[in-house]
Amino acid sequence: MKNYLVVFEHEGDSWSAYVPDLPGCVAAGDSRDEVSRLIREAIEFHIEGMREEGLPIPEPKADAERVDVAA
Repeated sequence: MKNYLVVFEHEGDSWSAYVPDLPGCVAAGDSRDEVSRLIREAIEFHIEGMREEGLPIPEPKADAERVDVAA
């Protein structure tokens, strides 16, 4: 099992998510819960496609942190 970083974004009435270590692996939906489910499915599908094409599966490397700043 691999642990990929997923970035969630919320704008207006929609949510989206992407996986920095898997370019092109994205999902969008109406709620965070929906997008969370969809991005898990997208990751599995993305990796399955890479395997079928004989491509190497990237190791999870991305990391994230929230930083407080005066704004």
